[in-house]
Amino acid sequence: MMKRNIKDCTLGELESFVLELGEKKFRAKQIFSWLSKGIYDFEEMRNIPKKFRDQLKDSAYIENIVCEKILFSKEDATRKYLFKLKDDHLIESVYMNYRYGNSICISSQVGCKMGCSFCASTIGGVKRNLSPSEMLEQVLKIQEDVKERISHVVVMGSGEPFENYDALLKFLEIIHSQEGLYLSYRNITVSTCGIIPKIIDFARKMPQVTLAISLHAPNNPIRNSIMAVNKKYPLDQLLQACNQYIELTNKRITFEYALIQGVNDCEEHAEELGKILKDMLCHVNLIPLNKVQENTFIGSERKKAERFQEILEKYRVNATIRRELGSDIEAACGQLRRTQIANEE
Repeated sequence: MMKRNIKDCTLGELESFVLELGEKKFRAKQIFSWLSKGIYDFEEMRNIPKKFRDQLKDSAYIENIVCEKILFSKEDATRKYLFKLKDDHLIESVYMNYRYGNSICISSQVGCKMGCSFCASTIGGVKRNLSPSEMLEQVLKIQEDVKERISHVVVMGSGEPFENYDALLKFLEIIHSQEGLYLSYRNITVSTCGIIPKIIDFARKMPQVTLAISLHAPNNPIRNSIMAVNKKYPLDQLLQACNQYIELTNKRITFEYALIQGVNDCEEHAEELGKILKDMLCHVNLIPLNKVQENTFIGSERKKAERFQEILEKYRVNATIRRELGSDIEAACGQLRRTQIANEE
């Protein structure tokens, strides 16, 4: 019999598995709790009978990933993590400390196939999807390292979460479970570059989770030039889906907008963006672009970002400029992984 990775199980699935092994259903909650504490050895599950622990060893295993490297920012409390998976693929995560708590940005895929021209994650394409347990492991490993509870999780690292949709939904259910980490759905953000059918489905299945849209352009020509996904899901259709999402959830939507010098950061771009978003329940997160060695894009200067913000607010579009964190430790998505791969080559 093939061993099962029980860290991929929701509580309901684990209950079914325990019953199949001939044990009482309540054992599943005990096991689930241990898994959420970062326990990888069945022998450490002290409230599980020895006979059943031996049975679990024969029929199951617990997913584990290895921390290869941690980079500590000298400018702030940001930490960048490089993790190695069981098949030797690399992924990365970022820890950020805010006044409202400890937040981490996790990956959902090894690499990314979406082809956004300013992003390091997409260089080399996508290798594979992450399992729910590999997403969970990023949270557990970082929480163990910082020795504090992670209060906010952002699925905005390498990969397009909606291209790994089923695993994403299962991960969200696992991390929200009261018997586990019990992280509020309201403290979780999932980012997509605009996979329209999944946006509507996500609104129905996960209405409490915050949705962020990687927008990065105020019109189709610019978005087509930097984001290949726009050719399949044009801006007008995307905004229509966002309005439908707001109607279904009654939640504000977040638009991520990386300011790229000479590409999308001019005053006319801010005017255009303000006009198309002015009647929408939304927030615009203006992001100073981190430099990526493999492309020529340069982030906008702070003054230009502030002027962009002023124009959006003229249209009563709420906008903030993201605090620059970890710029000295390759904190942009995919940078650390790319550097490590290049060094190994």
